[in-house]
Amino acid sequence: MTQLFFEYGAMGSGKTIEILKVAHNYESQGKKVLLMTPDVDDRAGVGIIASRIGLKREAIAIHKKDNLFDEVAKTTDTISAVLIDEAQFLSAEQVDQLAEVVDDLNIPVMTFGLRQDAFNHLFPGSKRLFEIADKLEEMKTICTFCGKKAITQLRIVNGKPQYAGDQVFIGGDETYVPVCRKHWHHPDKERLAELFPQKDQPAD
Repeated sequence: MTQLFFEYGAMGSGKTIEILKVAHNYESQGKKVLLMTPDVDDRAGVGIIASRIGLKREAIAIHKKDNLFDEVAKTTDTISAVLIDEAQFLSAEQVDQLAEVVDDLNIPVMTFGLRQDAFNHLFPGSKRLFEIADKLEEMKTICTFCGKKAITQLRIVNGKPQYAGDQVFIGGDETYVPVCRKHWHHPDKERLAELFPQKDQPAD
């Protein structure tokens, strides 16, 4: 059945590995997929889907004002699926356009991304996906501090947890750690110091 999927999880839950695996599985059967990712995530370069373990693929970069239905509709190849990484950065309108791809073009769309930001508020794209996706699936990982299920990520800047700031702050393992709710509020300071050692400041 053709559906709009959203697979979500905290940072470090393997979302990017999963999208690359899904693409490989389709292509190993001789089927074509359309890989896309928002241009705001430029950690590995614009239009690059890259995992923490070094796997990466080129993808179509999604710009803020792109109409995703039109982007898919103009593709001349026969597409078996549309796969979108970092879907939290999509606008609500773009998510609606993906739903049109499913309903009007009969092409399944699989999106992967974060549920909420580092301050535990839904991203616009994630919020809309929760509202209209046909299927939701959580990808699990564990808390950096206790090993329980992580439900969010903690932003670290200069070795200190951040509880306010811009919603979009691009970073990877050097900036975010997956955490449970308890340790989002009360991170282990000793463990943080091990993970994010600070260089000694020069004397005046």
